[in-house]
Amino acid sequence: MTKSVVIFGAAGQLGVELVREFTARRAEVHSLTRRQIDLTDPAQIQKAIELRQPDIVLNAAAYNMVDLAEQDPQGAYAVNALAVRAMAVACRQFDAQLVHFSTDYVFDGQKRAPYSETDPTHPLGAYGVSKLAGELYAQAYLDALVIRTAVVFGPGGRATPRGNFVETMLKKAEEQKTTGKPLLVVQDQTASPTYAPWLAARTADLVDLGQTGVFHGAGEQSVTFYDYARLIFRAAKLEVNLLPADERQFRTPARRPKYSVLRNGRMRELGLAPMPDLESLVADYLQGR
Repeated sequence: MTKSVVIFGAAGQLGVELVREFTARRAEVHSLTRRQIDLTDPAQIQKAIELRQPDIVLNAAAYNMVDLAEQDPQGAYAVNALAVRAMAVACRQFDAQLVHFSTDYVFDGQKRAPYSETDPTHPLGAYGVSKLAGELYAQAYLDALVIRTAVVFGPGGRATPRGNFVETMLKKAEEQKTTGKPLLVVQDQTASPTYAPWLAARTADLVDLGQTGVFHGAGEQSVTFYDYARLIFRAAKLEVNLLPADERQFRTPARRPKYSVLRNGRMRELGLAPMPDLESLVADYLQGR
């Protein structure tokens, strides 16, 4: 029987890949964007799920403006936590599976080794707190599937207002032609960038396998943001005056984990294909621009 799927955040760079992947697997996909539904209104979320009676609800929507969340913690909590609670309640009521996407920012970065699914969480700011609360709500009301990921990039990022790290670096490189100023990128923050099409495919695999609980779904390669920028410019064949910096030169309202690499332990145990190497994926991404 064809599965019915509701996707919140369907216009984001992960959301568009989820729509594509689940459509390719012959699911009946209902796409919902922020223009169609106010995620701060639990009644709208309830109605959206009630009307469609899906088998699966995928939540790729998020308030991910990390620094702004420090001035607007209630706004971040409304979208990243309370909206998830509303989805979980509705999914339990209508017997639907909930798949919720979380973040590496639920960790504080003090471990200095890849984080496993069972490592204790300790978010450093309002954004991470709100995302962790979303995880807890998802699991409190039903046996949800929670997938933590990090530094997502994908073709959908070309069309979204905030883009992704690749788009930001390409924009900065273009600006440098006018300003002539060196481009500074932090080298004391390390993460595991994730390709959205790969994450969407692995999500569908986990759903097909009936998995629940917390999974990590991120790139297998850990990299500093400075080295990530170097990789992007190398793949784009751009000569950029790029200099390493540290967080003291980029004081931001929100604290960020210095090391938030995720280990995909549970995916490995299931034998799911790891993400290909980052440089080849960035090259593919650039070729499609």
